[in-house]
Amino acid sequence: MKTISVIVEGGKATPGPPLAPALAPLGVNIGKVVAEINQATKSFAGIKVPVKVLVDPKTKEFQIEVGSPPTSELIKKEAGIEKGAGNREAPAGDISLEKIISIAKAKTNSLASDLKGKVKEVLGTCVSIGVTVNGKSPKEIIKEIDKGMHDSLLVG
Repeated sequence: MKTISVIVEGGKATPGPPLAPALAPLGVNIGKVVAEINQATKSFAGIKVPVKVLVDPKTKEFQIEVGSPPTSELIKKEAGIEKGAGNREAPAGDISLEKIISIAKAKTNSLASDLKGKVKEVLGTCVSIGVTVNGKSPKEIIKEIDKGMHDSLLVG
């Protein structure tokens, strides 16, 4: 099997680069691959998502594997912003703690062993892209979580 890894916008893969140059030498039907990728990623509309195309060069059969979108992309979508804050002086956007928790629950690539840890990972990403949480600094929310102030929300 030959593996082609690309990042595409959910539901908007095209038969051009980066897919076509990688798939053409393998002899697969590029239109069919693009259609399957778009079908598999349509729920991630507006979010860049990693995709692997596994191709058997002998039979020209292929499989699509959709990865988990980067946490920063999920935060930006929920906050309704296109990009994070570069200068950190003004926040790029604001998001509710409830949305942070739902992003944490959806994460499949977390190093944390529990929901509290996953939420703190997502909050760390908020720090790096300049997004506030409930109007506060994400670092402040992390301190509140460490003090047990949001334990009622962090069950599960």
